[in-house]
Amino acid sequence: MEITFERRFRGPLTSANGGYACGRIAEYVDADAVEVTLRLPPPLERPLAVRRDGAGVRLLDGDAVVAEARPAELGLEPPSLVSHGEAEAARERHVRVGSPEFRECFVCGERSTGDGLAIHAGAVPGREPLHAAPWTPSEVVSEIVWAAIDCPGAYAVGAEGRGEIVLGRMTARVFGVPEVGKPCVVTAWPEGEDGRKVFAGTALFGAGGELLALARQVWIVPR
Repeated sequence: MEITFERRFRGPLTSANGGYACGRIAEYVDADAVEVTLRLPPPLERPLAVRRDGAGVRLLDGDAVVAEARPAELGLEPPSLVSHGEAEAARERHVRVGSPEFRECFVCGERSTGDGLAIHAGAVPGREPLHAAPWTPSEVVSEIVWAAIDCPGAYAVGAEGRGEIVLGRMTARVFGVPEVGKPCVVTAWPEGEDGRKVFAGTALFGAGGELLALARQVWIVPR
């Protein structure tokens, strides 16, 4: 079994978006909730081997372990629903990516229309530090949902927008995929920190307010 991450799905300029990569790997684990730990930046445009490891899998680039995935328990509750109007107001408070490394990110970067997700999370007025963004999907496979609930977490734990932090681990459950063309809301909130590790929760709600996906994240602050 192999996975190849196309350049379209980059997060940093030279590696795959973390949430998208986690979602692709999670497909190989038979569990409702899956924990994916990224050991190395997932390289683009070359085949990576998927190897079974008990109930989980490892993603390999030659002998190097890129990521590991296993069944998990999520144990996370989302905050109360953010309305679409609140999400639109939050998007207006979005702080653009400052680092050139992330400016073309598939999820939160500046892309041509239809090429990226254009999920630009900002603080919800009156509900800080809760962050949110509206999203109307044009493609709805599971790994796209994992991507959608990735980057908003970085903004929720960043002092000034996206920052330089990188995704280290993501534990998520996808309850259902949204409908194409139906407006959704992505939310994100901080869950504490421990040294160079900062923690976030993220969620995706459908057009009717139903919970579609939920995730806990570990972000790593570079030395």
